[in-house]
Amino acid sequence: MTAALTAFTVPTRTLRALATTEPCAEGTRLVRDVRRSKRLVLLRAVLDAAPGGRSGATADHWALLEEAERHDPGAVRDVLHYPATGVWAEETLRRLHAPYGPPADLAHLGALAAAAALRAGISFTHTLRPLHGRLVLPTLGVLRPGRPGPLALTERSWDPDDPATLPLHTLPGGRTALDDLDPYRAPGPARPAPLRPARRLTPKGHKRWDTQWSGALTLLRRYDTVRAEETLQLLRSVVPLGGASRSHGATLPAAAGSVLARTQAPPALAATLVHEVQHGKLTALSDVLTLHTADRTARHWAPWRSDPRPLEGLLHGTYAHLALAGYWQRAALYGARGAWAQHARIRAQVAAVLPALHADERLTPAGREFTDSMAAAERAMDELPPPGDQHAAARRAVDRERRAWCEKHPELAPFTQV
Repeated sequence: MTAALTAFTVPTRTLRALATTEPCAEGTRLVRDVRRSKRLVLLRAVLDAAPGGRSGATADHWALLEEAERHDPGAVRDVLHYPATGVWAEETLRRLHAPYGPPADLAHLGALAAAAALRAGISFTHTLRPLHGRLVLPTLGVLRPGRPGPLALTERSWDPDDPATLPLHTLPGGRTALDDLDPYRAPGPARPAPLRPARRLTPKGHKRWDTQWSGALTLLRRYDTVRAEETLQLLRSVVPLGGASRSHGATLPAAAGSVLARTQAPPALAATLVHEVQHGKLTALSDVLTLHTADRTARHWAPWRSDPRPLEGLLHGTYAHLALAGYWQRAALYGARGAWAQHARIRAQVAAVLPALHADERLTPAGREFTDSMAAAERAMDELPPPGDQHAAARRAVDRERRAWCEKHPELAPFTQV
C-alpha cells in the first residue's frame, strides 16, 4: 500500500485500440492499473487528512490493514479496490476538508481493515461499533450482533451459516457481487432519484438477478466472447437500482468497477453492461490523459438524449454507443432477432455526431487521435452492413431528429454541424 505510484504513459497503439472500444489486453491492463493507483492516492489522502491519522483508532485500523497485507496482499487489494470503498474514500475526504456538515466516517476504515483481516485469515482482535445494529464488512456482507455496544471482532467472527450474518450475494459465473448491502454502494443522499439503489433484496430478488445475469452473460459469450471476458474482468459489482428508477444503468466515477442497473431481461441487461463498461474505460483513460479542454457548458446535440450535452458527455455517450453498435452487429450476424435494426439505429446516431465531435477545436492532440480512431472503427462497420436499406433509413431518421432538435434549440444549431 505504500509503494510508489506508477507514472502512466499511454502508447499511441493502446490509445487507438481503446478508441475502437474493442477489448484488448493492453487497454484492460491500463484501466485496472489506473483505477488501483488512483485508489491508493485517495486512501493516502484520507489517512493524511484524518485527525490523529498517525495515532489513535485510525492508525490502529491502518496497522491491521498492513498486517493483513503481509499475509494475503490479494485479499487486502480486493477490499481496498472494491467499488464502494472508492465512494467512501471520496466522501470521507470531502467531509474532512469541509468546515461544516456531517463528520467524516473514519470508523468505516476499521470495517475495511476487519474485512481484510478476515479474508487474509490472520489472528486478530479489533473492536468496532455497529451502526443501527449492523456492522458492514465490505466484500463480505453484514454482521448483526445480538447485543448493542462495541463488538470485538476476531478471526472467528464471520460465519456465513450463522443467522446473524448477511453474506454479500455473488452473481453466477465469476466474482461479480450483487451489492445491495454496502452503505457506500452509491453516492450519498444527494444522488438523483433515478440512481437510488434498491434496498436489501429478498431471496426471490437475488434469484431473479441470478437468472437475468446468467442469461446476459450467455448472450455476451455467444455474440461477443471478448466483451464478455472484458465485462467479467472490469466489473466487480452490480448495484440494483430501486424500482422507481427510469434509468437502465449508470456508471459513477467514484465507484470504479461498478455498474448501477435495474432488473431487466437478459438481452437488455447484456446491452446495458456493454454500454456501461465503456464509460468506466473512458473514465480511467481520462484520469491519466487529457482528451479535451472544454468546460461543462451543455450545448451539443446527442441523438440518444433530448437535453443538450457538454463535450465530455457527448464524448462519453458516443464512445458507449459505438461499442453498442459493434455489439449489435455481432449479435445480428449470429442471427439475433431485431439486432440489425438496433445496430443500424445506433450506428447512424454515432455517425451523425462523430464529425462535429472530431472537429471540435477544444480537443487535445490525444483527443483528436482518439476520436479519429473512433471514426475509423465506425467506418469499418461498412464491411458487414445490414441487409436492404436499413442503414440508410436509420440515417434519414436521425437526420429528421437532428432537424427537430435544432428547431427546438435554434441557438445551439451551429454546434450540430461541422
